[in-house]
Amino acid sequence: MNIKAIREQFPILHQEINGHPLVYLDSAATSQKPRSVIDAVNRYYELDNANVHRGVHTLGSRATDAYEGAREKVAAFLNAASTQEIIFTRGTTTALNLVASSYARSVCGEGDEIVITPMEHHSNLIPWQQAAKATGATIKYIPLQEDGSISLEDVENTITDRTKVVSATYVSNVLGIINPIKQITAIAHRHGAKMVVDGAQSTPHMKVDVQDLDCDFYAFSGHKMCGPTGIGALYGKKALLESMEPIEYGGEMIDFVDLYESTWKELPWKFEGGTPIIAGAVGLGAAIDFLNEIGMDEITKHEQVLAAYAYDRLSTIDGITIYGPEEGRTGLVTFNLEDVHPHDVATVLDTKGIAIRAGHHCCQPLMRWLEVSATARASFYVYNTEEDVDRLLDALHQTKEFFGYAIG
Repeated sequence: MNIKAIREQFPILHQEINGHPLVYLDSAATSQKPRSVIDAVNRYYELDNANVHRGVHTLGSRATDAYEGAREKVAAFLNAASTQEIIFTRGTTTALNLVASSYARSVCGEGDEIVITPMEHHSNLIPWQQAAKATGATIKYIPLQEDGSISLEDVENTITDRTKVVSATYVSNVLGIINPIKQITAIAHRHGAKMVVDGAQSTPHMKVDVQDLDCDFYAFSGHKMCGPTGIGALYGKKALLESMEPIEYGGEMIDFVDLYESTWKELPWKFEGGTPIIAGAVGLGAAIDFLNEIGMDEITKHEQVLAAYAYDRLSTIDGITIYGPEEGRTGLVTFNLEDVHPHDVATVLDTKGIAIRAGHHCCQPLMRWLEVSATARASFYVYNTEEDVDRLLDALHQTKEFFGYAIG
């Protein structure tokens, strides 16, 4: 994998921040965009801008072909059985809310259970809280091991025949842990429950096969995988999606409208009311092309090497705490420097041109489990190098010096 050639395709990386070459280590929040994605979005607006599924004119046909072509790319990328199983959304949050609001509220009742984990992003926690409140269901949590991982024995002990929905992140955005989703899905199915997967942090970094996982729903965002913001998708098994009611109503999703009754289009369009995010879908399709050209297996290997290198280098700093297991993580490292608030760490690093994330990462229950209010996080992607990690390490040493601590 030619990292130098890959980096050349990202215009934003070729700049200085506060007098230093930019080192972007916040891809878990949002990834940068290659020239091919930027050009694809611009080309749509410059040449093909029109609404989809409506006009018979040339621009409308080209826009529709581009939009539905992107859906075909998403279906192939996830190995979905059909494009009818791919619903375009604004991102992971919208996709998970769709499942919680439409499916969960229709199947849950008093005494039923919704099972999640304490490591979930708020987007995969709050929708289930609201579904439970609306239906009388109970939320249960699969406990975490000492290193933050999940034990299948605990999964077996938490899921029961009263469980209707199990939802878990494939990859933790704080701990970098890859959860055993295929095995959790099998346990959920043995109890008659449906499996919902938050794929926001997995889809950009590893090959995903929803048929192999056998999950019932899978959500992801385009902006974390080199695509534009404001676009993502929900995969759902066709029979389940057909049984669900839309939660947004209006143009584009209807079949027939009378004064007092209406009927819906077939899948996937019954869930895509209003003018869709056409340019975003085009950009997402271009991002998938870009990632496929590199190869998801190559991306995974590159990030695992970087994460291991970063873990080893950071471990040499006296007074640092690194969260999550050393082995089996994706390309991120979450940490704290003793007696230095992570916001202060991030601020000092920014003066050196290094962008990291600091805060609770939309995982406040997990922060409480870790017994911290916030953490710092460096996250890597296909365009990062070991030199970026070295710059991070040097800057962290300077941060410690700035706050008056001896370097270990």
